[in-house]
Amino acid sequence: MPTYLDRLIIGAMSITKVILFGTIFCIYIIAGVLFATLTPHWQAPDEPAHYNYIRYLATEKRFPELVAGCYNEAYLAELKSRKFPADLSIGDICYEFHQPPLYYLLATPIYWAGDGSLVILRLLSVVFGAGIMVFAFLIAQTIFPNTLSIALGTMAFVAFVPMHIAILASVNNDSLAELILAALLFLFVRTLFVKGQLSIKYSVLMGVLLGLGLLTKTTVYIAVPLVIIMMGLRGLIEMKMLGSVGFLRLVTDRLLHHVGIIYIVALLIALPWFGRNAFLYGDADILGLKRHDAIVVGQLRTAEMITEVGYGVYLNNFINTTFRSFWGQFGWMAVPMDNRVYLFLTVLTCIALGGGIAYAWKVFSSQTPLEQRSAVMLMASVIVLMFMAYSWYNLTFVQFQGRYLFPSLIPLGFFFALGLHEVFRQQWGWGLAAALAIVLLWIIISTGFQGGIDKWAALILGLAFLLVVSRQVLSRYWTVLTVLLLVLCYAGLGFLTLIAPFWFVIPYL
Repeated sequence: MPTYLDRLIIGAMSITKVILFGTIFCIYIIAGVLFATLTPHWQAPDEPAHYNYIRYLATEKRFPELVAGCYNEAYLAELKSRKFPADLSIGDICYEFHQPPLYYLLATPIYWAGDGSLVILRLLSVVFGAGIMVFAFLIAQTIFPNTLSIALGTMAFVAFVPMHIAILASVNNDSLAELILAALLFLFVRTLFVKGQLSIKYSVLMGVLLGLGLLTKTTVYIAVPLVIIMMGLRGLIEMKMLGSVGFLRLVTDRLLHHVGIIYIVALLIALPWFGRNAFLYGDADILGLKRHDAIVVGQLRTAEMITEVGYGVYLNNFINTTFRSFWGQFGWMAVPMDNRVYLFLTVLTCIALGGGIAYAWKVFSSQTPLEQRSAVMLMASVIVLMFMAYSWYNLTFVQFQGRYLFPSLIPLGFFFALGLHEVFRQQWGWGLAAALAIVLLWIIISTGFQGGIDKWAALILGLAFLLVVSRQVLSRYWTVLTVLLLVLCYAGLGFLTLIAPFWFVIPYL
């Protein structure tokens, strides 16, 4: 039976969790409203085309068709270069008319209620984004119920990537697609921890969500193979309990049955839309993608760029631009952040990556519960599938936009938080300090030979080095200093997200 002190500690931890959860959530809302109201009209990727889809539904009261005149590369380039002046209409920008309809159907009543207000439609996306924050917390807490820093860290990462908030505060179907994928991922993770047999109602719910995802955006389609991966991991868990003979019976009688239910329900929901597209666009083009690829004449193709600059330059641009635009490259990829910001983010990412590698080495050589390991593998699968989809898209078009990875942002945030939690353990402290010292020394020497030491790089790395060493030396205050390090990391991201509209968006857009 818990003592009075135990109950007091549990109560204090609960209050702390509520306060930190509320703080992260409020910062997200404030940042979302700032981006939605301060970003100039149409200065978000593809926003005019998404807005025109909603306007078409609201005024014509029928679904649009993607036609050749929807994309004009020269006119779009002029609009962007002149920052969308009032004398140039955006009415003919309709290259998103092939998109699945669910987001636009939900946005249409908001369009009517707000008399077509762009800002109000942007705020709808912010509301969808709030749901993503909640699911990020719930997913991480399900996997690590006793490690608050991972759950809150995952939520904070998802809430504090500046480019993510910029996208969530614009008119597009990404926000709803991410929300549905987050809800599906939550159910998938929960499935791995369910005791006893799975409920048919549970599978029907997953099928409904998957079907709605198919009607929202193709980025959700990574959930289709995830169903198989999730059920396979569930099978491994039950095999441990039932043995090999029981496992064979399980696969034939139960797991495949649940997979069938999920796919059938999802297909029944999406089939009318697929049939409509196949009839409208022909050539079994159920997603309208063939029509889309045919009309976007003038968009830079990958083969053209490789021919012009070579594979080396192409890969360098692919990696650097993807990383930078993932964290923040605003407008239509026209406004990057300050190099000092990217340096801070690079250092933080590398630290988290090192911690993630250390955790992976430890967890798969220990007695970590199979359910937990399976959930970690499921989260990794999301990232792998999303990177494969991103790379596949870039085989045809040059689209080095890190925002296309945002459907995997919860797993990325999960591993980011997991990496920081692991690398800040006392056992890795001196190793982390040594790594920071080596990088600091390398930057001082390399930039010194180039004509001058990079003072900002030295300052950022030097500060990080001093904090880590201080924590190791002052071992008596190790817990407090570790919490301080974690808070500083996420507070830095939160501060960056709040000032980004004033630092980058307003001055340059």
